[in-house]
Amino acid sequence: MSGLMLNLVCEPIREGKSGKSRGNAKHERFLGRRHYLEHKGLLKEKQNKKRNKKSRNTQLNGDDQSKPGAIFPKFTSYLPKKTSEPSSSAQTFSKKSTFSFPSTASTSQRHPTHQAAPYTLGPLKYVALDCEMVGTGPKGCRNELARCSIVTYEGDVIYDKYIKPIDPVTDFRTRWSGIRRQDLLHAIPFDQAQKEIVKIITGKVVVGHAINNDFKALKYFHPACQTRDTARIPLLNQKAGLPVNEMVSLKRLTKAILKKDIQTGKGGHSSVEDAKATMELYKVVESMWEQKLSALSSQPFS
Repeated sequence: MSGLMLNLVCEPIREGKSGKSRGNAKHERFLGRRHYLEHKGLLKEKQNKKRNKKSRNTQLNGDDQSKPGAIFPKFTSYLPKKTSEPSSSAQTFSKKSTFSFPSTASTSQRHPTHQAAPYTLGPLKYVALDCEMVGTGPKGCRNELARCSIVTYEGDVIYDKYIKPIDPVTDFRTRWSGIRRQDLLHAIPFDQAQKEIVKIITGKVVVGHAINNDFKALKYFHPACQTRDTARIPLLNQKAGLPVNEMVSLKRLTKAILKKDIQTGKGGHSSVEDAKATMELYKVVESMWEQKLSALSSQPFS
């Protein structure tokens, strides 16, 4: 009886010692193998192979810092230094900043933040842009670029081309877009148009009405500090006698402020006419609006 009790009490202890012994033996075998590999010079060779394999995987995954990751262009402008003491204009604009946008970002900002443009920009650096879109996909549910027009500060047309959408057109929306089937027979490809347009507007202040819709159709980013959206300038609404926070159509603003009729008739919109009207509207409030933006941008961040 006492022998049985002794076995019951001691059995767990014997098992524990056995498990510990097995662990020690396994560890000793590991150390022995490691010493053998070190002695033969094989351990260092094995470690080098692992490092080379990891380096190759890093390059294949795009983590190599020497290769550019973003597909969107960089926008460079000269911004004033923020100093408490007055300085000469040469010193004021000596700070260079680069705006870069990653490829994973969205193609447009829902509510862009207006910022002051660099003061070195003059009238020749301002352009107005307007695009016309057609519908692709089921029942024309997707917007695609079909025409783009760009005018200078003085209203001269420097770009106006029809553009072939990437996907087949299912709704030309002629009543609004002014685009007809025959207009796209000899249109240029989208990727060619995109390159041409980006080349013109890069580094310039771009004026437009609800312009983020145009940028989205172009699949393009533009710096907020170089964007002027006449649909979001409260001073224009005030001059038109309309609520400040209301999104007013270009046709309505043009009629109220410039006393001009645009987008009339059944032929649809003209992107050239709309771009010219947008630039004229901007010039009405340009001085006051830029002063206000400059004051806002000079305020310290909270």
